[in-house]
Amino acid sequence: MIDVPGFRDAPGRGPAVAAEAMVATSQAPATLAGLDMLRRGGSAADAAIAAAAVCCVAEPMSTGIGGDAFAIVWDGGAATGLDAAGPAPRNAQPHEVPAAGGPRSVDVPGAVAGWAALSERYGKLGLDTCLAPAIDLAERGVAAGYHCSWMWRHTAHAPAEFGPAPETGQVFRLPDLGRTLRLIAGGGPQAFYRGPVAAAMAASTWLTEDDLAAYSAGWVEPLRYAYRGVDVLEMPPPTQGVAALEALGLLSAVERPALGDRMRAVALALEDAYAQVRDGADVSGLLTPSHLSARGQDRPRLLREPAGGTVYLCALDGDGMAVSFIQSLYESFGSGVVAPGTGVVLNNRAEGFGVSGSVEPGRRPYHTLMPGMLVENGRLRGPFGVMGGFIQAQAHVQYLASVLDDGLDPQAALDRARFRIDAGRVRLEEGLASSAASLEAAGWPVHVEPDRMLFGGGQAIDIRAGRILGGSDPRKDGFAAGF
Repeated sequence: MIDVPGFRDAPGRGPAVAAEAMVATSQAPATLAGLDMLRRGGSAADAAIAAAAVCCVAEPMSTGIGGDAFAIVWDGGAATGLDAAGPAPRNAQPHEVPAAGGPRSVDVPGAVAGWAALSERYGKLGLDTCLAPAIDLAERGVAAGYHCSWMWRHTAHAPAEFGPAPETGQVFRLPDLGRTLRLIAGGGPQAFYRGPVAAAMAASTWLTEDDLAAYSAGWVEPLRYAYRGVDVLEMPPPTQGVAALEALGLLSAVERPALGDRMRAVALALEDAYAQVRDGADVSGLLTPSHLSARGQDRPRLLREPAGGTVYLCALDGDGMAVSFIQSLYESFGSGVVAPGTGVVLNNRAEGFGVSGSVEPGRRPYHTLMPGMLVENGRLRGPFGVMGGFIQAQAHVQYLASVLDDGLDPQAALDRARFRIDAGRVRLEEGLASSAASLEAAGWPVHVEPDRMLFGGGQAIDIRAGRILGGSDPRKDGFAAGF
């Protein structure tokens, strides 16, 4: 059995490079599928859909068609946000939020509707073509990456329908999921939200067939904040994107932010996000100069954050379109519920209502999913993102500080050791262990955490002076590549 390796005494690798186009994902087959779409004349949207679908097969504990998705699309001159997160059932009764998955932790899955909306507006090849690589892998089999294998083996409620957890490199198949993907490829999102698949999902959860049939994805305006002369774009509520932007706003007042400054800014911004991020909320006040100035004088509290699993990927095509895409079941294998005969693992996203205290019928909970995008002087700088549940806002700030403050390339920025504020303390990845004593002396409750899985995994593409650079997190199984 191969365990997850710790930090190694070896030089870091340089960034991936490309002349025209690039894809970065957390799974090797997904990167290859995205590149195949681009070589066939597809857009960055086609590449993102193909890669996301393959991740549903190659990393099924982290994502699936029973989950949600968000994206930011740069179409060559402007940015648009895709919101494909589903609500709780309309007839749900407010109750204590479930803590261990199950049928009553499921919200309407939005990912498939998101794929269809992205394909219709920005795709060139058609949804059926984009789903073909995932269908092939689900039916013929895919080799488990070592992070995939580790996460699967360490999941308490891995579904029996998927069989035993594969060892690293072992080929596994998901034929039921392959058949459902074929239905979607042939019939579009209606084959998922209506008919036998929808009936199976409703019969397995507290969702109704009407809840599923009524769902559609939407397009929204991203939030933005200028940090060090670069516009940082994040998604509005119900996501926590504003937390990253507020933290950057707090750091703007510091000429050369140190590690403690970054931790403090993140902690303060997360407090505000927990209090104000709700479905449909206006959070623009958190980014005003007056709020940032006043908030910067406060002492942060260390909140408790649950874990989560997700996949993030990004794509850039030769026409200048970029897609920053994130998709999730929330926790590993989501609710643990599989709709019989479909291979669809349902999300446990309703647990996000724990932030507000109870389930809200027909509304979406606090969301962790955060695709990011950088725009500099009106031109695309590049998409970026880091999966990992509630660490995402924290990791965005750390990535951006590494790139925009410290001048690192995207691979070096993703390689860099991270901190994570949760459980009333600050977890430090091993690479930050040398900072523990000084942080403790400054009053931070610190724990050096050997479990790398708690620190997320990111992907990024960064365009600098016409040079396309890419990075893929060593904490995951993928890579960045282009042509």
